[in-house]
Amino acid sequence: MSAGARTAVIAGQGRLPAALAAAMDEPPLVAAMDGFAPDGLTVDLTFRVERLVPFLRALERDGIGQVIFAGAVTRPRLDPALLDEGTAALLPQLMQAMAAGDDATLRVVIALFEEFGFSVVGVDQIAPALLPGAGVLAGTVSPRDAADAERAAAIVAALGAVDVGQGAVVAQGLCLGVEALPGTDALLTQVAGIGALRPDPARGRGVFYKAAKPDQDRRIDLPTIGPETLRGAAAAGLGGIAFQAGAVICLDLDEMTRMAEELGLFLWARA
Repeated sequence: MSAGARTAVIAGQGRLPAALAAAMDEPPLVAAMDGFAPDGLTVDLTFRVERLVPFLRALERDGIGQVIFAGAVTRPRLDPALLDEGTAALLPQLMQAMAAGDDATLRVVIALFEEFGFSVVGVDQIAPALLPGAGVLAGTVSPRDAADAERAAAIVAALGAVDVGQGAVVAQGLCLGVEALPGTDALLTQVAGIGALRPDPARGRGVFYKAAKPDQDRRIDLPTIGPETLRGAAAAGLGGIAFQAGAVICLDLDEMTRMAEELGLFLWARA
């Protein structure tokens, strides 16, 4: 990045963009896709995919040298009437990537930003404290919990290899649910509703496990958990949460640790 160049947060919904902005030495420019504004952060520039090239030119004019992607978005419905000539030329490449899955789409997005001269950085470069290293952060992990986490990690790795999801729930070796497009909250709600299929909780309550996809570009779309994830795990009757150390963003780790202790859950950054 050239001297004096600014950083832009390409923000989606949720609290992560604000957490990243707070960790920066200088206030970033905040850009958000139309309809996906972040929580607790003023948006400086709103854009649409159909006008991607004019948006990239606007970042250039604003002196942006590096960008970081943060927050949740879903695939927007494209309006062909809004396309400019430059973006229209990119559309076949974007559509092909979108058809191949989220990872392919994100790789193309990163490549486009880099082609325009922007450096794409990850959370680990801006706010490494959001990615806890290995260790048990709260509670106690039993051998049964460790075995369930190992099983869940294998499932998540298999799902990630085909670009499906980043999380799974396992109890006593049985997979109670996997994360797909609806996300973590939907998975935990689903598990909470399981009755007769659930193993005997006296022999191990189960674990929710979260990890990055095996070949994921870790500059973008890292999995994220927060206090609400702990509430969901408690409501689902689980024993705790395990996640891949150094690869999962934890929002408000102090509150998560306090809440885990209060709820009687373990919180484990698994190596």
